[in-house]
Amino acid sequence: VQLQASGGGLVQAGGSLRLSCAASGEIFSNYHMHWYRQAPGKERDLVATVTAGGAKNYAESMRGRFTISRDNTKRTVFLQMDSLKPEDTAVYYCNAENKFRAVDYWGKGTQVTVSS
Repeated sequence: VQLQASGGGLVQAGGSLRLSCAASGEIFSNYHMHWYRQAPGKERDLVATVTAGGAKNYAESMRGRFTISRDNTKRTVFLQMDSLKPEDTAVYYCNAENKFRAVDYWGKGTQVTVSS
C-alpha cells in the first residue's frame, strides 16, 4: 500500500484544516486507517482511527475538534481539524493497518503549523 498525505499548511489558532490521505496498491476496505502526529522533539502519537468497519476513535485532546472519515470508493481517509491550537503543530502521518495480518504502512507526512 502506498499512502500520500496532503492538506497541511499554516493556519492561525482557531482555524481549520482538512487533511487527506490517498491510498493505492491493495484493497482499501481491508485496512484500518489511522492518523498520527509528531511534534518536534516528541514521540509520534495516535490522533484518530477509523476502522475498516467505520468505527471511529480519537485521542482525548482531539475529541470534539477533529473528525476522521473515510471514503472507500475514493480510497481516501480524511482528518477534519477545527479549533486548531498552537499545540496541534506537528507533522501528521497516515497509517494503514491490515485487518487480517500484522502489516501496516506509513505515508510521508504533512506539516501542520498553527500560529498563535
